[in-house]
Amino acid sequence: MNNTKPISAQIMLALVLLSLSASAAAPSFRGKFTFKDVVAPGATETDSYAINDNGAITGDYLDSSGIQHGMILKGKTLVTIDNANCTSAISFYGINAAQELAGWCNGSSGTPIGFTYANGNFTTISPPGASSTEANGINDKGVVVGSYVDSTGATHGFVLKGKKYKTLDVPGAAGYTAAWSINNSGVIGVYGLNSAGSYISFTTSNNGKTYQSFAYSGAGTLGTVIHAVSNKGDIDGTYFDSNGLGKGVLFHQGKFYPFQETNDCGVSPCSTRADGLNGALQIVGRYSPSDGSSHGFIAHAK
Repeated sequence: MNNTKPISAQIMLALVLLSLSASAAAPSFRGKFTFKDVVAPGATETDSYAINDNGAITGDYLDSSGIQHGMILKGKTLVTIDNANCTSAISFYGINAAQELAGWCNGSSGTPIGFTYANGNFTTISPPGASSTEANGINDKGVVVGSYVDSTGATHGFVLKGKKYKTLDVPGAAGYTAAWSINNSGVIGVYGLNSAGSYISFTTSNNGKTYQSFAYSGAGTLGTVIHAVSNKGDIDGTYFDSNGLGKGVLFHQGKFYPFQETNDCGVSPCSTRADGLNGALQIVGRYSPSDGSSHGFIAHAK
C-alpha cells in the first residue's frame, strides 16, 4: 500500500536534497523572473516543454502550413525531428544532457504512442498492458517516466529503467496518474486527479513506495501540477488560481515563488504554464493570452 506523508515545504526540500550530491549548490535567487519568448525559426507557434542543463530546449512547433514537428532548439539553431509512425501531434517533453528525448505522438489509430529519440533513432515505449503511452521525462542515465492507459481506461504513471517497467499510482488518485520528470538522483515528479477533479502532486524517489506532497498554498480548488525536478533539487509546476487560470510556481530552497509571464501576459485573463527547469534556474513553458493563442517562453529566475 502507498503511504502519503503531507509535509511542510522545508521538510520536503530536505528530503529531496538528501538524494543529491553535496557539491550541487543551488544558484543564488532573489525572487525575480525575466521572460523571453521561445520562437523556432519560421514557426507560427512554438511550444517549449523541457530544457537541459546545457540550455537546449525541446518541445514542438507549427510550420507555415500548420504541420506540427518535434524539435531541439539551442539559441537560434533548430533541429526538426519527425517520426514516420506519427500521424499528428508529435512533441517531446523531456531532454537530458546528451540530447536524448522522451515524447509521444498520435499514431495511425489516433491513440498516443510513446518513444525516446537518440542518435537519429526512435525507440517505442509501451508498458505491459498499455493501450496508449505518453513518455514525458528522461534523465542522464536514460531512465524514462510517463503515463499509460490500461484496458479498463485507467491512466497510470510508469518508470522505465533498462527494460524493466514500474507502475506508479499516487495516493488519492481516481483513475489518473502521470509521471512527468525524473532527475539524475531518481527523484520523480508525479501527479494525479482526485475524485473531486483536482490535481494532486507528489515527489517520489523510491519507485512509488512512499510519496511526499507537493502543493502550493495559493492554489484554488483545482490544485497544483508538479512538472520538472532539476538535478539540483529545485521544482517547478503550475497551480490554478481561484478563477481556474494557470500560473507558474518555482520551489527553491524551501520556498514557493509564484510567477506569471509578464511580457505579453500581464493582463488577465491569461494562463501561464511552467514545464521544464534546469540547474541554472531556467524555466520553460507556455502562456496563453485571452485571444486563445499559445506561446513558448523561457524565464530566468534571478
